[in-house]
Amino acid sequence: MAEAYVVDAIRTPRARGNKRGSLADVHPQELVAGLLNELPKRNKDLKVEKINDVILGCVTQVGDQAACIARYGVMAAHWPQEVPGYTVNRFCGSGLQAVNDAAAYIQSGAFDLVVAGGVESMSRCKMGSDAGETTEENMGTAMSIGNPKIAAHYNLVPQGISADIIATKYNITREEADQFAASSQKKADEAIKDNRFAKSIVPVKKDDGTIVDKDEYPNAKWDFAYLSRMPALFKGVGEKVFDAMALKTYPELGKINHIHGGGNASGVVDGAGVVLLASEKAVKEHGLKKRARIVSMAVSGEEPTIMLTGPVSASKLALEKAGLKVEDIDLWEINEAFAAVPLYVQKQLNIPTEKINVNGGSIALGHPLGGTGAILLGTAVDELERRKARYALITLCIGGGMGIATVIERVDG
Repeated sequence: MAEAYVVDAIRTPRARGNKRGSLADVHPQELVAGLLNELPKRNKDLKVEKINDVILGCVTQVGDQAACIARYGVMAAHWPQEVPGYTVNRFCGSGLQAVNDAAAYIQSGAFDLVVAGGVESMSRCKMGSDAGETTEENMGTAMSIGNPKIAAHYNLVPQGISADIIATKYNITREEADQFAASSQKKADEAIKDNRFAKSIVPVKKDDGTIVDKDEYPNAKWDFAYLSRMPALFKGVGEKVFDAMALKTYPELGKINHIHGGGNASGVVDGAGVVLLASEKAVKEHGLKKRARIVSMAVSGEEPTIMLTGPVSASKLALEKAGLKVEDIDLWEINEAFAAVPLYVQKQLNIPTEKINVNGGSIALGHPLGGTGAILLGTAVDELERRKARYALITLCIGGGMGIATVIERVDG
């Protein structure tokens, strides 16, 4: 099997995903185009016409993100018409799935040079808008895209309720969740002040000449004291509609302990990230520098009511395929969809706190659904290089009860 190498990983800043966000007036195709056009600037001998494919994750594929945003992103970049593109949707794992698809193509020998990543403009394409009009009462059915039989059979509930089920089932307290969230904000603030993201952030120049070059979501003032005063966001709708559904699957819990709110869940943001992957042949042909090797990848399925437990099973599979153990991994990037998720993964796999999301995560920086997996992988590559460490594992929980994980190894050259 051929090796697949990461030779570059870049991203836009992440901006608040509402009409006041600094990227709300930027079409998501243009977010992609800006990154694509940065790649040949950073990799001087890269011949973009030789790129075999552009693969992008995108979750809410409606409105400005409809059709095939990967191909339209290529067109927006004015790349040669010979460069194709396709879009993938594995919910929150879409960006990492795109990278894994690219790596698999290269490892198989089918392709030599691929751009993969993802994009989400959550200000322009509201989360869940691909499911049609929703209310509190029909949200479970809406998540099954109009099929009440699936919703009823699997007792589907919103992800916030699923996160609260994890907290209840695995004894994760509100205090633990808020402490974790406060830590994410603190670590992100330190990383920003230390310019750890500057290597990979590509500023966005808007039509009016404004430059967006910084992550907009982090708020260091959101400390534990502040977070602990925020209401549990899913308590009302849970007690009104969804707790009873969840308890059909987990009757032993008796009651759902609602601990998640706006401060200990991932931020709603706009953003994109791309990764340039290459074979050994393409590295030599284009004068590229290998930064990391894709060691292994895995996806897994989980029980759909609790939904968000997949990072544990996916990580175990990826580690097994790599011939590695938990303790071999120097850095863990566990997507902070909700605080209970990385806390659950940490407890189940016995991961030292100091190895998890060392520069903060989606609670502080935001989670642009389709783009996050690629962004996390790029963050891991940068941090491996900064620390001169060897292995990182990137993992995300996924709607519908899935997980995804990728192990990478830093290489020099």
